[in-house]
Amino acid sequence: MLSAALTSFTTFFATVGPIEAAVIFATLTPGVSAADRRRIAVRATAIASSILVASTLAGGPLLKQLGVTIPALQTAGGIILLIIAIDMVFAKPTSAFKLTPSEGAEAQRKDDLAVFPLATPLLAGPGAMSAGILLAANAHGDALELAATIAALATVMIMTFVLLLVAHDLTRVLGVTAQRVLMRVFGILLAAIAVQALFNGIGASGLIGQVA
Repeated sequence: MLSAALTSFTTFFATVGPIEAAVIFATLTPGVSAADRRRIAVRATAIASSILVASTLAGGPLLKQLGVTIPALQTAGGIILLIIAIDMVFAKPTSAFKLTPSEGAEAQRKDDLAVFPLATPLLAGPGAMSAGILLAANAHGDALELAATIAALATVMIMTFVLLLVAHDLTRVLGVTAQRVLMRVFGILLAAIAVQALFNGIGASGLIGQVA
């Protein structure tokens, strides 16, 4: 259970990206009052948490109804997480955590930033949702492991909320270099988790035995 909790925490921390979300939040709210920033942070984390919990709990059963097997889910989830991890390690400007130019322009025009772009796609993006589904599938119906996954998600979202509240101070304290170092460290950990998911998915699929 402890292993599942640690794996879930590392995966959600890497895919949700609390630190980078806080940095982007600070850039999107330079002239917003502290009270309004708090309101936006509450709404964004609440909406994102709801999306991710729903994906984690209901994503697997939904895919099962569509005829998608657990090995296929593990393999697909591993590929997605590996792409995100590579972006994190090399700190590419086109990282999956970033907004596209059109999304950034729209975000600047919207009155309510909580739903877009904060809740989605920054916090509850494709990577985080895929991670939740993959982690739930790895629990194999074990209630304790699934509870550990949800607890890890809750911990990451609480940390995200706190970081959003102190986002303006955080960007000044950390600086660009420290932010990139943290991204790379968690990117390497996420890459290892992604490759293991790929190994598990391919091994459970029976393809290797069939080819041999």
